[in-house]
Amino acid sequence: MDEAKLARKLQKGDRFALNRAIAAYTPYLSTVVWRAMGSGTPSQDVEEVVSDVFFALWSHRESLCPEKGVKSWLAAVARNKAVDRLRGTPPPPLPLDRSEDVSGESPEEELERRLFAVRLRKAVEDLPPPDDQLVLRFYYEEEKLKDIAASLGLTVPAAKTRLHRSRRKLKDILTKGGSANGTDG
Repeated sequence: MDEAKLARKLQKGDRFALNRAIAAYTPYLSTVVWRAMGSGTPSQDVEEVVSDVFFALWSHRESLCPEKGVKSWLAAVARNKAVDRLRGTPPPPLPLDRSEDVSGESPEEELERRLFAVRLRKAVEDLPPPDDQLVLRFYYEEEKLKDIAASLGLTVPAAKTRLHRSRRKLKDILTKGGSANGTDG
């Protein structure tokens, strides 16, 4: 079933469409959540966030846009819920000795990496349209550039140029403290 048809059926309250969405997108959303929360995330936490995403899908089904499909909406909700979960979760206990530290990162390095990931995600979300969607879908959702460009009404060369400019803008934001709209923040 194509995404537009799935979105229309969900809008109408078709529970079979919800079951199809769950079957089709659970592995994909699990990967999105796992990447957003970090590789050390327990599978139970990933499953809970994915369940929350499908609950949100059902609760907000009327607001779906069939032309945009379901996958990108689900991925955005999954990343947001994963970040919310990270913010609301107390940090894991520090290992009592270094032999228990299996990640290879010190607690400080892990915290710094996670904070950077949150800052980067916020900077990407603050990019102007369609650059925000272009970066999210290309780097976070790992969609093919030609597919993203087509859905955003861009040529592939234009999409490449926008990605290049967005990367440069993100680098400036993260290293110099600017903002996505060009003002200092």
